[in-house]
Amino acid sequence: MGGWIVGILVGLVVLDLLIHAVFAVMVIPIFERKIPFAVEGHPPVPDVERISFPSTNSVTLRGCLYRHETRPPRGLVIFCPELEGNHWSALSYCQGLWDAGFDILAFDFRNQGESDHLAGYEPLHWLTEFEVADVLAAIRYAKDRPDVRDLSLGLMGISRGGGAALAAASRSRDVRCIACEGAFSTAGLLLHFTLRWASLYIPSWVLKPVPFWHIRITLAITQWLSQKRRGCRYTNLERWLPGLKDRPVLMIAGSRDTYVHPEISSMLCNRIGHDHATLWMVEGAKHNVARQVDSEAYDNRLVDFFSRLPVPSTSEKLRQPAV
Repeated sequence: MGGWIVGILVGLVVLDLLIHAVFAVMVIPIFERKIPFAVEGHPPVPDVERISFPSTNSVTLRGCLYRHETRPPRGLVIFCPELEGNHWSALSYCQGLWDAGFDILAFDFRNQGESDHLAGYEPLHWLTEFEVADVLAAIRYAKDRPDVRDLSLGLMGISRGGGAALAAASRSRDVRCIACEGAFSTAGLLLHFTLRWASLYIPSWVLKPVPFWHIRITLAITQWLSQKRRGCRYTNLERWLPGLKDRPVLMIAGSRDTYVHPEISSMLCNRIGHDHATLWMVEGAKHNVARQVDSEAYDNRLVDFFSRLPVPSTSEKLRQPAV
């Protein structure tokens, strides 16, 4: 009798795994479909210092450094662009910070802009450990440069770059504060759109009795299979967010964002903790265009936020040349 029960239980587990696998295979083509973001192009800025530095997998990243030469800088903000964006877009988000006296270091992620391409890797909007490694490489570069290494360090990330900034900051104590616009986690965004659009692909009579935890497991299997196919590892951002609970985080979200719904930004703030994470909802703004909606409020909010960075003593030498 006991053997029959065990056999039935094993059979049910195998059947459940098969159901997960079938639905995961159905979801993968949708999961790996690249979203056609309308990213505005930005021309090179003349008379700015071009920089390059190594990242993992023997990849060289390239970008630029905006440095204040005539007055002591108030801090250094590393800018992490969105997918399909490039480092020349930095001032379209950080102009207020530059005008207020902050140095800006901007770079292109691998396989994007002017940085090296890693063979076999095609970036999507989903955050991987490749992008996190690139932000950490930018942090190391900044801390190795004699002319900026003593400046307090903050991160500013856009969309996928925001997720990369959050994950990297949780692993680096050199980062003092982090601001993001349109940031999201893979698991959170995937679950949101699965629940929203599942009825387009799966009959409602099939989906309705499926428990919530079952959907989460299927989505986790989808990510695991996709990793194997694409040769990358997706970052579990939720796992890393509690590591930011002792540092200030500013999350910027647009009330009309149809790519990253505001509830995703709210979820990230909850993971970090309300004592340190603040959500600023910009009314009327779509994905990554909050500054276009209200540039004055945007600039003032960023300057106020990054003013938390300790300012180097004015008795220090204004600038040490880079070696």
